[in-house]
Amino acid sequence: MSTTTEATAWPRATATLNEDGTAQVSIGGTVTEVAAGDVDEARAQVVAIVAARAEQLGRPLHVLTRDPAGEWPLIIHPDQTVTEDDTREARPQAPEPAAAEAAPAEPAATEPEAAPSSQAGPGSWVTAAAPAAPSADLPTRRAMRQSFLVREQIEEPATTGWRGLATRAGIRMSPSEEERAERADVLAVSQHWPGPRTIAIVNGKGGAGKTPSTVLLSGVFARYGGAGVLAWDNNQTRGTLGWRTEQGPHESTLLELLPQVDRLLSTSAQSADLAHYVHHQTRDRFDVLRSKPMALAQEQRIEPEDVDAIHAVASKYYRLIFIDSGNDESDPMWRRMIDHADQLVVATTTRDDHAEAGALLLEALADRDERSAHLADNAVVIVTQADPKATPADMQRVAAGYREITREAVTIPFDQAMVDGVLHYGALRPTTQRKWLAAAAAVARGL
Repeated sequence: MSTTTEATAWPRATATLNEDGTAQVSIGGTVTEVAAGDVDEARAQVVAIVAARAEQLGRPLHVLTRDPAGEWPLIIHPDQTVTEDDTREARPQAPEPAAAEAAPAEPAATEPEAAPSSQAGPGSWVTAAAPAAPSADLPTRRAMRQSFLVREQIEEPATTGWRGLATRAGIRMSPSEEERAERADVLAVSQHWPGPRTIAIVNGKGGAGKTPSTVLLSGVFARYGGAGVLAWDNNQTRGTLGWRTEQGPHESTLLELLPQVDRLLSTSAQSADLAHYVHHQTRDRFDVLRSKPMALAQEQRIEPEDVDAIHAVASKYYRLIFIDSGNDESDPMWRRMIDHADQLVVATTTRDDHAEAGALLLEALADRDERSAHLADNAVVIVTQADPKATPADMQRVAAGYREITREAVTIPFDQAMVDGVLHYGALRPTTQRKWLAAAAAVARGL
């Protein structure tokens, strides 16, 4: 097929300019409206719009333009250079018959005067006479054609605030920036990643908020992203994850799961078999693998190879694994958890000792090895206002200090529903839920 035929079979873009300075630009079926002061100003805006699209595609665009002077085929380049498209015929607008008859004849001038720009034909558009490219450099028909399957995503109307009220009353309103931000966070935590992901929640001090962070992050990801989320209590010293979550119809812990690892990893095992060992959270839709806080540490000693075995089972049956860690960073069990982690979450309160312990932990990981250093640099910090007397300024002070050494830091306000007992995401105040959603989205961005 000749180059002329290919170019004639296109363009994919059209532009129509009106006398009043309005214009419509259509590129691949997407129409952009222009409202300018006059035709010349509209022409400049049309060139800018098409050039921006040409830059995205990495090639010039053939554009069929219609203005008060006629119809002009042009080529608009990413740098806003405009050249005539000589593969198509221009169609200047013929003068009105009545005006032609009424106009008196005038003597021929030695040099014709320049016509007004709005009536000057293709020259009004051309900004530079770019050298003609050889035919081999012109795009092919397939390169020029935009797929019919491409569709612009239509934004859903507002659902919250006064905009949401107006939408429900029949007046379609676009969402506010706050609602758009919330939708973006929901989208982030709703993703499913290829292969399992392991998130370790850490801080060397007890009471820093590791267990609430494990529970509520698991709840957010499970609520929005669906099943396949496990919260695992990887703690030698009386881990309390089981105390802050619902208990299933049994009392099994990781001690009962360990002897069954080979069977659970076999090809004959089924996901429902895990119900014997994990505790499903009926409201927040994730599972919990408990430790046994009533037993002494020496009675439930877990070795690094046990961590490997449990993680192998968890990775087979779950897409996201949140690990509630202990406080002893020297424990081989703790260090093996770090070896399996894809993302770190540092939990801290506004207390100085909690904040300092988390920072020291990150410094130690940075010196451990290259992989641990990457985890530290990419960590997300969750600062909770565990003390109702603490102020927002106290939280921002801690968060600001962590933002200098980690990827993101999110603050969580005080909420009585987080203080004691079983934790449920739905029991939190709406403002607290929104903050936990933001914290989960920060984690998702690191996966």
